Formats: sequence, structure tokens, C-alpha cells
Amino acid sequence: MAINRKLMTDPDFEEAVKRKYPVRVFKDDYIVNNGGTVIRFDDSIVVIQSSVSDLVYYTRQECEFFEVRKK
Repeated sequence: MAINRKLMTDPDFEEAVKRKYPVRVFKDDYIVNNGGTVIRFDDSIVVIQSSVSDLVYYTRQECEFFEVRKK
């Protein structure tokens, strides 16, 4: 069973970068990324890396981010 925790504040994102937990990204109620890790963020953008050459930029206002932890 996995534990999902919504990432909303800067400290939430800082912890996600530090601990490198996988994240799920939702946009318009659809999952658009699953299993990548947050490598960088600011007030408007979150950068998710899924593999060595796969970087995706998401806007914080349009997407919801959830940290996924194994129980």
C-alpha cells in the first residue's frame, strides 16, 4: 500500500528533492507523469526527471503533485 502526500508548499518540494521520492503529476484530473523525481522547483515551475535524458517542466498553478511513499 502506498502513501500519497500532496506537495503544496516550498518546504514540501524541498523535502521531495532531498529524499528523492517518486512523484505523480496530475493535470486537468489526468495523470501526466508517474515515477519521476523532483530535481528543481521555483514559484512557478517544477522540474521532474524520469530518466537520464527525460526532463519535464510543469507549472505549479496548472498541476497537482503527489509524493508516493511505500508503506
